Amino acid sequence: MRAALRGLARPLRRLPHPRTLRARLTVGLVVLLALSCAAVGVAAVVELDGFLTQRLDEQLAQVGTRFPASLEHGGRLPDDHDGDEHGDTRRQATGTFGARLVNGTVTNKGLVRSGDIAANLSVRLTARDGRRLAEVPLDGRAHTVGLSSLHDYRMVASRGIDGDVLIVGLPLEPVQATVHRLELVAACVFGLALAAAGVAGAVWVRWSLRPLSRVAATATRVSELPLASGEVALPPRAPESDPRGEVGRVAAAFNRMLGHVEDALTKRHASEERLRGFAADASHELRTPVASVRGHAELALLHPGPVPAEVTRALERIAAESSRMGVMVDEMLLLARLDAGRPLERRPVDLTRLVLDAVTDARAAGPGHRWTLELPEEPVTVTGDAHRLQQVLANLLANARLHTPVGTKVTVSLETEGETVRLGVHDDGPGVPADVRPGVFERFTRAEHRRRTDSVVGGGGAGLGLSIVAAVVEAHGGDVGLESRAGATTFTVRLPGSDVSSA
Repeated sequence: MRAALRGLARPLRRLPHPRTLRARLTVGLVVLLALSCAAVGVAAVVELDGFLTQRLDEQLAQVGTRFPASLEHGGRLPDDHDGDEHGDTRRQATGTFGARLVNGTVTNKGLVRSGDIAANLSVRLTARDGRRLAEVPLDGRAHTVGLSSLHDYRMVASRGIDGDVLIVGLPLEPVQATVHRLELVAACVFGLALAAAGVAGAVWVRWSLRPLSRVAATATRVSELPLASGEVALPPRAPESDPRGEVGRVAAAFNRMLGHVEDALTKRHASEERLRGFAADASHELRTPVASVRGHAELALLHPGPVPAEVTRALERIAAESSRMGVMVDEMLLLARLDAGRPLERRPVDLTRLVLDAVTDARAAGPGHRWTLELPEEPVTVTGDAHRLQQVLANLLANARLHTPVGTKVTVSLETEGETVRLGVHDDGPGVPADVRPGVFERFTRAEHRRRTDSVVGGGGAGLGLSIVAAVVEAHGGDVGLESRAGATTFTVRLPGSDVSSA
C-alpha cells in the first residue's frame, strides 16, 4: 500500500505548483468547487440510477412470469388456456426477455420485439449466457445479468408449474441511457460553472489582495535601496486598508517597521558622519604635533656633542615611531576623505608603468623575496587617480613582503578581460589564516599569528593597508578579492578599463 501511495505521489510532485498567493487561492477555490460539483454530480447520478432501477424492478414485479410461462409449450398456448393463468404475451413491453430452464439448461427463450409471437421467439444465447441465466438466484428479487447479444438486463427467477425455472427480465438500456445523459449534462454544466468560477475567483482574489500587492511592491523597492551606504530616502509607505483584516494589519506593521528602519538609518548616518568628521579632524590635527615630535627627535640626533647611547637609542625609537604614526595618520585621513565621498582624479593612468615602478620599489625593500612580473605586450591604461592606484600597488606588495618569509616568490600579473583590467598579486607563502580571511579588508584587522615565520623589525602596521586598497578600488568602480590556502595566496583587483590607449 505504501509503495502504491509513493508511486501515486511521484507524478503529483511533477505537476506544476502555483507559486503566488493569488494563484494558490484561485486554484484552491476552483479545486474546492470542483470537488463540490463532483460530489453533487455523483450523488445525483447514483440517486437517479437507483431510482430508475427501483422503478424497473417494480415493473418486473408487475409483469410476473406470464411471458416465460407461455414458453413452457414451445411458445404456443395450450388448448385449455383460460388467459388468466399464463397471461397474454402480446401485452408485454418491448424488450421483455423470458426463458425456461430445466435442470440448469435453457429449453425455451423469447424476446418481445413486437406483437408477433413468431418474432418474439427469435433470440440467440451463447453457452456462457446459459450459465449466467442458471446462476440467477431463486429469491424473487431482481438481479443484473449481462447477456452477449442483449447487454444488461434486470431479471427475476421463479419456480414454474412443472418444476422448471422461469426467468423474466427487462432491459437496463433506458435506465443507463438516462443516467449517461445526466452525466453528460452535469459535466457540461459543472465545467462551465468551474470556468466561470475560476475567472470570477481570480478577479475577486486579485481585488481582495490588492493591498497586499502594494505592500509587496513597497518591500521590493526598499530591498533595492543601498541601505548600507550613506543616507537613504525610503519610498512612500504602503497604503493601509481596513485594520480589522489580516492584510490591513500586515500593511500597518510593515509601515511601522519602515519607520523604525528609517529612524535607525538616520541615526546611523548621523553617527557615521560625526565619526568621519572626528577621524578627519583628529587626523588633521595630529599631523602637526607628530611631525613636530619627529623633527625634534631628528634634530636631537644631529647634536654635535656627545650623547649617551641610551639617549641616542631612545631618540631613534621616537623618530621611528613618530614616522610610523605619521603614516597611520595619513592613512586614517585618506579613509575619512574616501568615506566622505571626496572625488578622485579621473585621468588616463598607465597601469603597466605603475606596476613596474611598484615592483622595483618592492624589490629594493625586500631583496630576500623573489619578485616576478607577468605583463601583456601592450600597455594597459585605466581611468583614475594615479597616486591612489600607486598606493594600492604599494600596499599589496608591502603586505606580501611583510607577511611572508624570506625566499617567498611573489608574482605580479596584469591582464585585460574584455572591458575589465585584472591585477593579481600572488605569493607562495603560508597563506592567510582562515579566521582572518572574512574581515581581511576591514579596518584595523590584523592576524594574531602573522603569516611570516620570522619577526618583523619595528612591528606591524595598524591594519589599514588592505582597507585602503578596498576603499580606493571601490572608489574607482572596481572590486578586490582574496583567495588563500597554504602555499598560494592571491589578491585580485578588477578595475574598469579605459578607451584611451597609451603609446
